[in-house]
Amino acid sequence: MLRKKECVAMLLAGGQGSRLYALTNNIAKPAVAFGAKYRIIDFPLSNCINSGIDTVGVLTQYEPLELNEYIGNGQPWDLDRAYGGVHILSPYQAKKRSSWFEGTANAIYQNMSFMKRYDPDYVLILSGDHIYKMDYAAMLRAHKATGADCTIAAIEVPMKEASRFGILNCNPDGSIYEFEEKPKVPKSNLASMGIYIFTAEKLFKYLAADDENPESEKDFGKNILPAMLNAGEKMYSYRFHGYWKDVGTISSLWESNMDLLGEEPAFDVADADWKIHSRNPLAPPEYIGETADVENSMIALGCEIEGTVKHSVLASNVVVEKGAVVKDAVVMAGTVVKAGAVVEYSIIDENVVVGENAKVGESKSAGAGIAVLGRNIEIGEGAVVKGGVILDKDYKGE
Repeated sequence: MLRKKECVAMLLAGGQGSRLYALTNNIAKPAVAFGAKYRIIDFPLSNCINSGIDTVGVLTQYEPLELNEYIGNGQPWDLDRAYGGVHILSPYQAKKRSSWFEGTANAIYQNMSFMKRYDPDYVLILSGDHIYKMDYAAMLRAHKATGADCTIAAIEVPMKEASRFGILNCNPDGSIYEFEEKPKVPKSNLASMGIYIFTAEKLFKYLAADDENPESEKDFGKNILPAMLNAGEKMYSYRFHGYWKDVGTISSLWESNMDLLGEEPAFDVADADWKIHSRNPLAPPEYIGETADVENSMIALGCEIEGTVKHSVLASNVVVEKGAVVKDAVVMAGTVVKAGAVVEYSIIDENVVVGENAKVGESKSAGAGIAVLGRNIEIGEGAVVKGGVILDKDYKGE
């Protein structure tokens, strides 16, 4: 007989990430590189194991190959367990019906059998596109202490941004009396983080009812949470006070990378008390040449720097040749910036070649926006890619 698990986690990682444009043309958003040595999915997976949750279902759909390969058997996150561990859950053909995941709630519903294998008392629902460190065990303790049917992690956001989020309106004890999905005129600035703990019995009940409703959009924020609230179920907020960033846009991805820099970074990935695990590529030590000028930057193993790098994040095996300049940029693994080239206020994906004397992006102060180059492309010698431009094909210049 299989042993019971108190809590299993379900990690939604199937989104297309269309607002990341060229960066997600061929990979799922949670597989996008972050912070020189990580991928976005490293953060919720590391949070799970650091919180004592060792059974995680990762729900994939859009371009899953690289994400599946990266997760593998879960060993880097200590999730290679004989019972439990990490499991990749993709849409599949069942006897009665088969379909793509139709929404966040439907994705979880289609994997009801996976959850029930472990007979959990609680189910933790996570998103795969957030950068943060969070103790889910503390949230679970709060859930049990209040006797809630659903607990929603929440963070205060600037009031001017509140209309972008699901907003929780709460009583002084934290109980939720109203949930508004992206309200035009929000009543509070307490935003849902897309992190939920459900008492399993109630979750299964509402997912099944939602699946039977042809009018439903099969979404937690639009359907499941309002249905539970309207039925009078006990729902509480769990306030989070740490760093949290939704990296679903080019600007937020760039900003969160920059938040890693400095003597006292806004977000510390080197915290030994809450280790962020990753599947690191094999690479030699980084090489900083005599002509190099490196300032306030994060440089991963395997990099070869002979040019100038300032206020930037460079992943493994990036080459910056003599006379090249990289400033205010995020440069992903295997990219080569040739001699005399300038990369500024940009995000450069993996295995890109920026040709000699080419120019990618403009100064942040120019206000033109972040330039983005998709993976495996080449920018020709002397070519100019203006600020705010997004390219996913080779470009030789006009």
